[in-house]
Amino acid sequence: MNEIKRDLQNILKSKLGKGKVIILIGPRQVGKTTLLKTMLSKIRPENSVQYWNCDEGEVRAILSQDSSAHFKSLVGNSKFIVIGEAQRIKNIGLTLKILHDNFPDIQFAVTGSSSLDLSNTINEPLTGRKFEYNLFPFSTNELCNHTNLLDEIKQLENRLVYGFYPDVVNNPGEEKEILLNTVSSYLYKDAFEFQDVRKPAIIEKLLQALALQLGSEVSFNELGNFLGIDSLTVQRYVDLLEKAYVIFHLHAYSRNVRNELKKSIKIYFYDNGVRNAIISNFSPCNLRSDIGSLWENFLISERLKNNAFHNKKAKYYFWRTTQMQEVDFIEEIDGTFSAYEFKYNSNKANAKCPLTFSKNYPEIPFTVVTKENYTEFVMG
Repeated sequence: MNEIKRDLQNILKSKLGKGKVIILIGPRQVGKTTLLKTMLSKIRPENSVQYWNCDEGEVRAILSQDSSAHFKSLVGNSKFIVIGEAQRIKNIGLTLKILHDNFPDIQFAVTGSSSLDLSNTINEPLTGRKFEYNLFPFSTNELCNHTNLLDEIKQLENRLVYGFYPDVVNNPGEEKEILLNTVSSYLYKDAFEFQDVRKPAIIEKLLQALALQLGSEVSFNELGNFLGIDSLTVQRYVDLLEKAYVIFHLHAYSRNVRNELKKSIKIYFYDNGVRNAIISNFSPCNLRSDIGSLWENFLISERLKNNAFHNKKAKYYFWRTTQMQEVDFIEEIDGTFSAYEFKYNSNKANAKCPLTFSKNYPEIPFTVVTKENYTEFVMG
């Protein structure tokens, strides 16, 4: 299969030579280094580009030092240096500041497979010195650009079950094996490695519980009781899994309308295939009792990816009342809100906006997203 061009490529390319470090963060195995290598592949001479992989102990030892004189021989005549898995370097922000300030003619690009330490230690030292972006698994838009819209629509049920990880998309027939290996080997490796996780098995059980509650409101107290741990520990583990780019959450939208839920959250997975691997369920769509939840997760994660890949800054919510009136998804971009309801069954395309919502938020447009119009939503 020919290489699939990432939507971020043009944005990243436009930042080369602008005097700032490029930071690319996202889950493992989504193609961060591949993207940078593709972008730099036409740079000549080839020896002007270096790749430092921080998974290698020798590289970690060298970059853990903070002497500009020490770095000088390492840098050599390079014009571009890519530092991979940078979250493995303690105080990586300070190291990057030294490199950036002492070698201003070199373009540094940094990848990290989680924000566990990377974002926390980079922001202050690199204030005003960085461009930061997120990379996720392939998006519908990227795959449509690679083939065509009709071919991608034909793959919809496959995407709902197996998701968009590059290895999964590029190796049809091996999806289950790849996803199960991803979940067992390195999906949340960084969470265990960099944080005090005394019982890793608890995180696996927590993920299974969250996967089974997909699209429903989540109670940390109830999860704590189920797992035999306190709610604060549940909250800490959920935060870890978010920083490892496994899951993300939506807050309830509220403007103090009576009976609105105000403090609830819902949790989703960045990739449907990962979610299904966690519960070992790869059944086809027509046999699934959770197809509505899969559809919801697919649409929201695709919308998040597409916005991120096109540098659209958005905030996301859901809405519900104590009387169980609900709106699946609310998006805010530059102060403008849009509301969406997700229906896998196209026969429900005429679903009405809840009366309480339309009465209190008449300025927010309401759209029902089905299989008939979903491409406009995920590629919009």
